Amino acid sequence: MEQRHLGRTGLRVSRIGLGTLTWGHTEENDAADLLKVFWEAGGTLVDTADVYGDGEAEYLIGRLIERLVPRRDLVIATKAGSVPDPERRFDGSRGHLLAALDASLTRLGTDYVDLWQVHAFDPGTPLEETLQALDIAVSSGRARYAGVADYCGWQLAKAATWQLAAPGTRTRLASTQMEYSLLQRGVEREVLPAALDLGVGLLPSSPLGRGVLTGKYRHATPADSRGGSDQMAPFVAPYLDETAGHIVDAVATAADGLAATPLQVALAWVRDRPGVTAPIIGARNAQQLTAALSVETLSLPDEICRALDDVSAPVHRYPDHDWSTL
Repeated sequence: MEQRHLGRTGLRVSRIGLGTLTWGHTEENDAADLLKVFWEAGGTLVDTADVYGDGEAEYLIGRLIERLVPRRDLVIATKAGSVPDPERRFDGSRGHLLAALDASLTRLGTDYVDLWQVHAFDPGTPLEETLQALDIAVSSGRARYAGVADYCGWQLAKAATWQLAAPGTRTRLASTQMEYSLLQRGVEREVLPAALDLGVGLLPSSPLGRGVLTGKYRHATPADSRGGSDQMAPFVAPYLDETAGHIVDAVATAADGLAATPLQVALAWVRDRPGVTAPIIGARNAQQLTAALSVETLSLPDEICRALDDVSAPVHRYPDHDWSTL
């Protein structure tokens, strides 16, 4: 698998990442199969978080390191800052973040993580305090690189600029993780331009539109799918409207013309967007993961990209466009 630099840093990662959001509910043998398939395909970037399965995802990764895949072959990325508190969903305080990092390292069974990310913006904590936790993590060797997730445009620009203001003292942001797909292009409004300008690599989550872009929901909702489960159906529902249906139809048409699958077309589109380093994909089993990793051999022709761009184009007007043209 091709390796890409993460933002404007020296860290190289596979251009597809493996997500572990559901690993808190995944059997160890199934997780082992997924990790082995990913590693054997040349995948290196494994993304997790301290809240995935209440820490079980990290425990599972820790048990698989060395027994299955050498630690040196993986780029392990984890996150901290989300908390199970209805009164305060996010805690970006220095104390919480550093304690959470130490707990993640214990669960992962490693002395360091390759990429440590603040899981979300905390309006109740001064941003410079949150960012100082990243500096301490990197300077202490507990993290090699640092990033953020779910920061809107101004939050990302402020954070990245603050870190760049004192080179050699503060750790530049390597990445930002945001949802991005043909069904969700909101990051193109402000987040992606900020990331491109400031040298921050984008790690798209849900690059297959929460599974909808695979085409599995075109005619019905499979009983064994996320959309067919009581717990996950609300997660999928926003992408099952008429507008999304037109986009999925266009992806399917492109796939037919390229002798590919809708999954491959949708994933190749987001993988090769400007500013994108590595989409993060999740899979229930090794068969699903193998199907996703087969995108490595596919590059979309320019005319296909333009057609998909047109059919999925979000409405961005003032102030994003030149006011004189409105």
